[in-house]
Amino acid sequence: MSVLSMRGVSRDHGTGPGLVHALAEVTLDVAPGEFVAVMGPSGSGKSTLLTLAGGLDAPTSGQVVVDGADLGALSRAERSALRRRAVGYVFQDLNLIPSLTAAENVMLPRELDGVRTRQARVEARHALSEVGVAELADRFPDEMSGGQQQRVAIARALVGDRRLVLADEPTGALDSHTGEDVMRVLRGRCDAGASCLMVTHESRHAAWADRVVFLRDGRIVDATPDRSGPETLLQEAK
Repeated sequence: MSVLSMRGVSRDHGTGPGLVHALAEVTLDVAPGEFVAVMGPSGSGKSTLLTLAGGLDAPTSGQVVVDGADLGALSRAERSALRRRAVGYVFQDLNLIPSLTAAENVMLPRELDGVRTRQARVEARHALSEVGVAELADRFPDEMSGGQQQRVAIARALVGDRRLVLADEPTGALDSHTGEDVMRVLRGRCDAGASCLMVTHESRHAAWADRVVFLRDGRIVDATPDRSGPETLLQEAK
């Protein structure tokens, strides 16, 4: 069974002359252990795809199923519980809480899900170590560089037993070396059984994925099952 299944998913914004089709009739499955990259020009619907997959927004039409649960049939509280338990999200604008340390930011979703503070702290420190910033555990976001903040945000998405990781440009503020380290971590999580759906503009990062889908004007216009595909897709899209 797919960890993520999207069937005929559309998302419209506005009405009348101002109507915008952000996503149109998208059908996509992500299997357990599969790493899928999403590429496309700005405004093609990539971030909208992630927000719908994570239950942060509802589709205008179509069905989104995450870890066997139809998001459209869940209450807001049930969707929030599902995200805390099974879904990790790397936001493009990071969304770290300024008043919490790095460890506390990473711990938060686990504590909200009922994990005891001591265990949540152990898991948080492990996740921070996994992305190479264990020494930042007691620092606040404004005491970190942009790249360090991004790695903390990635650790928060990975902490615990996440079945699905949704990553919106997770390497955007990182240098090339650190970006490759992060891709190695995401790839390792998928190899261990989690699933990942990642938005990226970088073909070298998409090359870590098992499959690449290409969006244009809210529609999937191409896909490739092999890791040599991102460069090909970019050439065809130009």
